[in-house]
Formats: sequence, structure tokens, C-alpha cells
Amino acid sequence: MPEQKPEDRVRNFNEVPFGLTEELAIKEAQRCLDCKKAPCIAGCPVEVDIPAFIDLVTQGKFVEAARKIKETNSLPAVCGRVCPQEEQCEEVCITGKKGDPVAIGHLERFVADYERDKGQIKVPEIKASTGKKIAIVGSGPAGLTVAGDLAKLGHKVTIFEALHRAGGVLVYGIPEFRLPKEIVQAEVDYLSLMGVEVKTSHVIGKLKSIDELFEVDGFDAVFIGTGAGLPNFMRIPGENLGGVYSANEYLTRNNLMRAFDFPKAPTPVASGKNVAVLGGGNTAMDAVRTALRLGADNGYIIYRRSRKEMPARIEEIHHAEQEGVEFQFLTTPIRFIGDENNWVKAMECLKMELGEPDASGRRRPIPIEGSNYEIPVDTVVVAIGNSSNPLIPQTTPGLETNKWGNIIAKEDTMLTSRDAVYAGGDIVTGGATVILAAGAGKTAARAIHDYVMSKN
Repeated sequence: MPEQKPEDRVRNFNEVPFGLTEELAIKEAQRCLDCKKAPCIAGCPVEVDIPAFIDLVTQGKFVEAARKIKETNSLPAVCGRVCPQEEQCEEVCITGKKGDPVAIGHLERFVADYERDKGQIKVPEIKASTGKKIAIVGSGPAGLTVAGDLAKLGHKVTIFEALHRAGGVLVYGIPEFRLPKEIVQAEVDYLSLMGVEVKTSHVIGKLKSIDELFEVDGFDAVFIGTGAGLPNFMRIPGENLGGVYSANEYLTRNNLMRAFDFPKAPTPVASGKNVAVLGGGNTAMDAVRTALRLGADNGYIIYRRSRKEMPARIEEIHHAEQEGVEFQFLTTPIRFIGDENNWVKAMECLKMELGEPDASGRRRPIPIEGSNYEIPVDTVVVAIGNSSNPLIPQTTPGLETNKWGNIIAKEDTMLTSRDAVYAGGDIVTGGATVILAAGAGKTAARAIHDYVMSKN
């Protein structure tokens, strides 16, 4: 896909890929073999009829292709940009056995953008009102998917979002250069056209409890999709020094509060010339590439395993490399060192070697004694994962969680230990992908519909 040159994009926050042209989209779609069994459909957690929408692309029927996707996926422009297609639909593409798989994600993005840019957004068929009210807590990919599916079935859906803008991790966690906010807003607006009510700045668990949603507001069912927003830390000396951020704070300040546009935007962020990001996932890639765009001379990824074990998408690692990020593999910090003003000035690190695989299936990193060395830094971003936000479990009696604080939900229905309370996405699985959260949302939507209709 055509994209900005690395030397240009590294100093701006504009989206990196330009997107396919009509000609490129048709040419790519023509590579599809239209398999009878279509393993790509089974590889898609939200069950998009991929061969059908690609066939429409080959005919130049781009708007129809977008609407075909929307039959099962309310977020095609988002999923086309940030889903790990290489591990799902594209991984099982037959074309990929002898070459590159069909670029399904690129085509999904293209048709969704085409429909929106041409002003062809159309409200889908909405079934007659059921009179049932459903509350969605959290407006990330799981919540938005549940909302879309239930609205189509005729239910009155209300989304409660704690932040001042809807989208959850899609807006606070993913940078503009990977997922523009206007794209997320367009998907939220699409749900609004379908009748979904979105209430921002509503912190459920503080403003009102889950029980009050039933007893006071009269909702028939509640879906909890509050994600994993509690940042994890290294728990090593010096972590409270100035200049040491969690990835949540660093990215939220930039993505949601537009710190990159300070002082026009009121929220600043300190970003130095030597920025180290700890971790090897997509969030780490987002943070280090953000640091470069904020003016860092050097952006480091510090990862305790090797490149082979990195959980980040290959595309994101490739983009980071192109932009000049320096990767220091088999390395872990053991303390942060401050200056006279208690601002971080260096990290003491240890080199690692890999042992036998651990519970995650990846080879366990083992410290090499005596390998200590220092890296001069003036900003550190800790991006080693998140835990579940404890607010809802703490304020909802009878809602069971596991040892990590994730809400326990049945895999086939997403029903929790509370009647009529469902949950899905990162609050159940821990940090995962957008499309897996959306898939959980689809499962929950089916179960919620069956439940509320059985109450007639």
C-alpha cells in the first residue's frame, strides 16, 4: 500500500499509509481464488463474508462491498487499519501458500473509506422496536460491536463512556498516525444513526452502579466492556522519578489530549531527546514512534527477549525500524537513575539469554550475571501490558473475577456470574486485539438478544 516516506512521516502525526487507489484495489481483489470453503471466513472473529465483499470489489461495486462487510462488522474502517489480519483471515488465505495472501485488511479499509468519502453511508435495516433497553459500559471495540448488533435487532441501546470521547482504547491508546480519530468518530456516528445513544463522561461504578442501571434506569441487560486500562509497572527502583511514564499516560496525553499540539491543546507531555520504551508489543511501537514525532533524537525499544518473540505486528516493527528506532533485544532494566532534580537520567540494564519456554510458550529470559551497563535516557515509557480496571468488580456485588482481576464470563455467551450481566473484550481476556474484542461482542450480542426476548 502506498505510504508516507519514513523521513517525512517521522516528524508528523498524519496517517502513515495513504490507502489503495480504485485501480490497486481491483487488482488486489482479482487475486482472490473465491475458494468454496473460504477458510478466511473462519479466520475472522466477526464472520465477515470475505469472498463476497472481495468479489464486489472486483466489479467496482465498492459501496456494496462496504455494506456487505457491515452485515456482520460495524467497524470496517477501524478493523481494516488495526486488526492483525496476518494472524487471522490472511494467515489461512489459500493464495498465501504460494506467495503473498490477498491483502484483505487493505481492501476492507479501502471500501469503508470509499463509502464514507463518497457520502454513501446508509443506515442498515433496523427491526421493529422490541421495547428492551440494553446498557453498554465502555465504548471500545467490544462495546461498539455489541451496540451495533443489538440496535439492528430493534433494542434501545445506550453506551456509557467514562472519558469525554467515545472509542475507548481506539482513541486513547492508538496514535493518530495509525488510526485517525476522525475514522473512529465516523464509526461511532454510524451507530448513532442506527439509534444508539452515547453518553460520555459517565463513569459507571462511580456515577451509578451496575445494580442502579437495572433498578433505577430500567435496563433489561448490561454489557461490560471496560477494557484493560490499569497500567503495569516494572516495580524496580527509581520508577517514581520524573520522566518515567506508563504507556497509558504517555499515549493518552498525546492521542486523546493532543499533547503534540501543545500549547494549542492544554495538556503537555514531557518528551526528551533520548527516549526508552520498555516492551515489545504494539503499544510499545506506538509509544516509541510517538516519541520520535515529538522530537526525540533517539528512540529505543528495550525488550527482554529476542525479535522472534516480540508480540507486536510485523508491520508495526517494520515501520518503527524504517523511522530509525533502535532495538535493544535481550535487555531488561533493573533500576532508573535520577539527577539532582529527581528526573530520570539513565537506566541500569542487564543483558539476558533465553532458556526453555515458559507458560506463554515463549523462551524464558534469564539474566546474565555481571552484564550490567547503563543507557543515558531522559524519558522512559513503560509499555509492559495492562491489568483490568477494578472499579466495576469492586462496586458490583456477586461479579466474579479471576486472580488477575479479569471478569469471568462464559465463552459461548459472555454471561458473567450475575444474571443479565455480560462482559467481553480486554476486561475478560486481559489485553488482546481489537478484532478479538469485537468477536466477543458479537457473541454477547446474540446471547443478550436471546435472553431479553425470552423474558416476554
